Amino acid sequence: MFIRGDITARTELEAALDGIDTVVHLAAETGTGQSMYEIDRYYRVNVQGTALLFDILANRPHSVANVVLASSRSVYGEGAYLCRTCAPEGVRRFPPTRGPEQLKAHRWTAPCPVCGGRLEPTATREDDALAPASIYAATKLAQEDLVRVACTALGIGHSILRFQNVFGEGQSLSNPYTGILSIFSTRIRLGLPLPIFEDGEESRDFVHVEDVVAAVLRCAERPLQDGVTLNVGRGEAASIMHVAQLLCRIMGSNTEPHVTGEYRLGIFGIISRISSNWRTLLGCGRRSRSKRG
Repeated sequence: MFIRGDITARTELEAALDGIDTVVHLAAETGTGQSMYEIDRYYRVNVQGTALLFDILANRPHSVANVVLASSRSVYGEGAYLCRTCAPEGVRRFPPTRGPEQLKAHRWTAPCPVCGGRLEPTATREDDALAPASIYAATKLAQEDLVRVACTALGIGHSILRFQNVFGEGQSLSNPYTGILSIFSTRIRLGLPLPIFEDGEESRDFVHVEDVVAAVLRCAERPLQDGVTLNVGRGEAASIMHVAQLLCRIMGSNTEPHVTGEYRLGIFGIISRISSNWRTLLGCGRRSRSKRG
């Protein structure tokens, strides 16, 4: 049965929870850029909607024994780097969010916060520092805390899945959350120029939607009473310029992506691959190369 409703409407949420033993929480306002000027809407839907879910579970009889939350890699902010100036073997560092002055000066990579030296990207782990750099990211971290605290208090199993950049068949070309893949594809299809922000070396970990679905289903089928937080990604990083060139080749376009040096606040720079053993923990096999995008 499909129920179309609003996660911020108590009566609709109560009806949706009736007779349910597992909640897969995907409801959210999405998009980093939009969140910076639609703050009330993002807070109301993402945070207050999640709070309402647990207010109902805490105060009404229910059969929910498991909650699976769709979170985001955005909770890490810039993520993990290594500084080999501080130590030859490399020390893990977590630089602060790139600010307006740094971006205006076209300094795309943050320096080591300790010695000021050059940093190199490294895999981000689930236990790394969390530093949301946008309103969207802050609301996703708030969702995580609500799920973790409320589920523990209520004796409900829970899984928090930090999705990387999800792509796949059926992806919306109008939803801005789908990001560069939808934007680039649309511009290529219309024969428009393909501007690349910053220096084109920003990178992302793209994960196919089938992998994400597999992770969600495993967590839904196996309630974890003590809870678990997992990065869900491919484990490989691709630069924005490489992605743009690849899309042009796949779509048979002669368009040449060009670097503009433009930037947006709240957008991460180099995001390295994630480090996670989610496939092993959840028993999900690796996709064949032809299906990995």
